[in-house]
Amino acid sequence: MSEKRKDNRGRVLHNGEIQRKDGRYLFKYIDADGKEKFVYSWRLDHNDATPPGKVRTLSLREMERKIQADLFDNIVSNGGNMTVLELVEKYISTKTGVRPTTKAGYKTVTNFLSKDPFGRKRIDTVRLSDAKCWLIKLQADGKSYGSIHSLRGVLRPAFKMAVDDDLIRKSPFDFELASVIVNDSHTRLSITRDEERKFLKFVKEDPHFCKYYEGIYILFHTGLRISEFCGLTLGDIDFENHKINVDHQLQKRAHIGYYIESTKTTCGTRVLPMTEDVEVCFRKIISERNAPKVEPIVDGYTGFLYYDKDGSITYSLHWDHYFKHIVDKYNSIYKLQMPVITPHVCRHTYCSNMAKSGMNPKTLQYLMGHADIGTTLNVYTHVNFEDAKAEIEKLNVG
Repeated sequence: MSEKRKDNRGRVLHNGEIQRKDGRYLFKYIDADGKEKFVYSWRLDHNDATPPGKVRTLSLREMERKIQADLFDNIVSNGGNMTVLELVEKYISTKTGVRPTTKAGYKTVTNFLSKDPFGRKRIDTVRLSDAKCWLIKLQADGKSYGSIHSLRGVLRPAFKMAVDDDLIRKSPFDFELASVIVNDSHTRLSITRDEERKFLKFVKEDPHFCKYYEGIYILFHTGLRISEFCGLTLGDIDFENHKINVDHQLQKRAHIGYYIESTKTTCGTRVLPMTEDVEVCFRKIISERNAPKVEPIVDGYTGFLYYDKDGSITYSLHWDHYFKHIVDKYNSIYKLQMPVITPHVCRHTYCSNMAKSGMNPKTLQYLMGHADIGTTLNVYTHVNFEDAKAEIEKLNVG
């Protein structure tokens, strides 16, 4: 009968366990694919001390128990030796037909993970607490809530894919982000009716910015997304039936140039009724259109409403700059300062005004092109004392 193998402390070694001459322990096993694999540790048991100068890892038998459990559950050991960055890259490779903006977002995430130590961690070693602590550190280091939200927005489905692929048992990113870090992003609220009137009056009377008045008025009175507004063509304005067709948006990105996308959601494709004042604005825009002799065609669309001095189609970034310069000029003249106003603030202001006027939420959802009624209903929470007072006075009339 053969003598049982023992380590240098006289402890009996199990099948597959070996102690090397340098004192290090080794465990040999066959993985699910029939390949011979090895794991190493300076400790046999979890109670063993780590030799001086050596890195502390799981003991060999802790590793064995994990391997055996993985083999039993058909989980790939060591997460297939895949790093967080490699997992994210694999996840992204499964996403086909995505928008250029989404591709750019993916690129930002992979660029960040390629530089951050977290991206080099093996996926099976990432614990729930590791993921939370990492996100907390990112915010402490100055990363914005929006940027962290975007990172987690890719990591969460990537780790879900790893679970589905039997690379890990559970995802370390399956938690609500707001329960871990502070949402310090600034909500783009609407402006008051008085601020809207003052802003529009200033634009209309300014000798330089007055050329943008009609476009800004339309944004305040239709709730159009700025990319939808920029994408409008002559064929989308139906004066005979007093309606605006919204079924695409204009985008522009570096290395791509101008391109047309479908609306943000399927609900974004809609036909908006055109009020008389908005119709007057569209007529003036069209009559004063400074289109180049040979109008550009973008993915089959032509006849856009606004062009810059160089003959290029104006897109969202142009309008962001127009609004900023207008607000800056206003605030340099008047003591009572105007808050930050952007094209999106115009959209939110329109939505808030319609909600305060008592419009049916489902109708407002349609006009705004919101996919989720919850997005529309959230506008109804942006009320203040004056709004509440006005509602109470309505009830007390008579």
